[in-house]
Amino acid sequence: MNTILICDDDKDIVSALDIYLSSEGFATLKAYDGLECLQLAQANPVDLILLDVMMPGLDGIRTTARLRESCNVPIILLTAKSEDADKVLGLNIGADDYITKPFNPIEVIARVKSQLRRYTSLGGKGGGGPAEDPGVLTNGGIALDDGAKSVTVDGEPVSLTPLEYNILLLLIKNPGRVFSTSQIYELVWNDPSLGSENTVAVHIRHLREKIEIDPANPRYIKVVWGLGYKMEKV
Repeated sequence: MNTILICDDDKDIVSALDIYLSSEGFATLKAYDGLECLQLAQANPVDLILLDVMMPGLDGIRTTARLRESCNVPIILLTAKSEDADKVLGLNIGADDYITKPFNPIEVIARVKSQLRRYTSLGGKGGGGPAEDPGVLTNGGIALDDGAKSVTVDGEPVSLTPLEYNILLLLIKNPGRVFSTSQIYELVWNDPSLGSENTVAVHIRHLREKIEIDPANPRYIKVVWGLGYKMEKV
């Protein structure tokens, strides 16, 4: 049984999400501020976190940043704002997805299940899905062990979120091939790509920050203007 950590300062929203998720067979943990969320995530096995952005004290953005220091489980942000800037900021600091309030229960469940499928397919906690290619893929100083689901750059381990890992896996398996943002989104997110350009760009920027010595002048992940991205053969 997967465990979902719900964090929102609105107790009615937490209660509603608890009902939706419990009805689908998920176990839940409930928090009402960022600090409580961090404490529960550290003390309990958690498979996914639903996290409100606008909270007093430690808000959802800073909580996400703190979680990403030691936790790679999927994080879905809940936001009452519709501005792209809030969504981009959340994705940029490590969130995997976002849901804008007011939300549809069916959408919440669908997004939760989608993120859990990706997480478990990468061998995350509660996973155990078969590794399609257990070999080590290399390019320059990058070594991706798809059996162990680990990445090193110049011998140093790099911690990637599930989406970052899948993007890197797609590109390193196809060196020199150009993928459009729509193709990357459909292959990695397994969803229709409408309006996906910004989301893909944010995740690639975050990935570059982890694997490139100089993200502003990348050695590995190159943009092909007007077409998309490719893994440069090194």
